[in-house]
Amino acid sequence: MSTIDFKKSYLIQQEIYNQPLPVRERTTQPIHTGSSVIGIKFAEGVMIATDTQISYGSLAQFRSIQRIHTFGNRTLIAASGEYSDFQFLLDGIRALETTDICHDDGKRISAPELHSWVTRVMGQNRAKMNPLWNYILIAGVDKNRSFLGYVDLVGTNFEDNTLATGLGDYIARPLLRKAWRPDLTEQEARKTLEDCMRVLFYRDARAINKIQIGTVTATKCEISEPILLDTTWI
Repeated sequence: MSTIDFKKSYLIQQEIYNQPLPVRERTTQPIHTGSSVIGIKFAEGVMIATDTQISYGSLAQFRSIQRIHTFGNRTLIAASGEYSDFQFLLDGIRALETTDICHDDGKRISAPELHSWVTRVMGQNRAKMNPLWNYILIAGVDKNRSFLGYVDLVGTNFEDNTLATGLGDYIARPLLRKAWRPDLTEQEARKTLEDCMRVLFYRDARAINKIQIGTVTATKCEISEPILLDTTWI
């Protein structure tokens, strides 16, 4: 008959019980953040703009980070908020894009469909009490219809002719609404975005005057090289 070494068993149990419990990490506040994203529809398509700065708290740590990305050849996506969460979301979007291409069915996911997908992802992570700390704009042209949509970290979503995130929602949005009209030209839309980003540079301590502008129409989907805005403090 086998005997049980109760002392050894007791010591093993004590060693197990004294181990720290596994910690579940949650994003409770953003760390590396990007500031406002703004967008406006014009007659032929949609245009969005961001600056290129990522701040570590109040420290302007990275000053040449691209926050606008393409999806397929008819959609743009940009985000403010926690940049690592946006990178995580982009990984999922790239996987979705690869799957879409591999289907090889002559169809591509449109901007409204991507907006719906991102809304579900943001809502799912919120339901897990681990939100992706981002405020996202998605722009595109689908069947000659311009689309500009917004999604936030809890899955709130809507679309409009003009949109902005962050401090831009308070400062730039009124300027965008004032400038928008159905027959707005591409040149006028670009000037409006540049003027708004210049105002944000003056008023937002987390913004800089180095920006990128993304443009999507029925014939093109492009992101500009970084632009240095002219500014004056007089």
